[in-house]
Amino acid sequence: MTVEKDLGGKIQKVRQSRQISLETLAEKTGLEVELLQKIEEQGLIPSLAVLIKIARALGMRLGTFLDDDEKLGPAISRNGSKNDVTFTPQGTRVNENLNFFSLAPNKAGRNMEPFVINIKPDTAGEVLSSHEGEEFLYVLDGQIEILYGKETHVLGEGDSIYYDSIVAHQIHAANNKPARILGVIYTPY
Repeated sequence: MTVEKDLGGKIQKVRQSRQISLETLAEKTGLEVELLQKIEEQGLIPSLAVLIKIARALGMRLGTFLDDDEKLGPAISRNGSKNDVTFTPQGTRVNENLNFFSLAPNKAGRNMEPFVINIKPDTAGEVLSSHEGEEFLYVLDGQIEILYGKETHVLGEGDSIYYDSIVAHQIHAANNKPARILGVIYTPY
């Protein structure tokens, strides 16, 4: 399953069930109404920072947008499973070079979002992002460069970094070659 198929619909359904107008949601999130319309109606996949703002404004966990079939107990993700939940942010110049593959879309009530993230080498026009929470990244393949506030960190295979997401940051492939990382994102609810 790809998030592109129903992310906007889930957001719209929750927003409408809570009787929140697009204008009110825009006010609560600090986002433009036009962006919210593109997400809900045109299937635009926003950055994680935007999804977190929407989730917070609607009073829900980020994972609710990524959930497919919530169940109690452990969530197991099998390599090559047809139940993969994937998304690639679009149209915001934030993280458009990242393809996210959720590792626990069926875990009910989770507080962390684990992903395998494929990183394309193209970073033209990418901007820094910030949002509430924390992130842990572990490099599986290749090399990444992380802009974190005024610092730059280069990590290679087997390296990891744990940081506060509220600090402006950006992740991209180093040396103009693709990379693959494990990312765990925590957002307080």
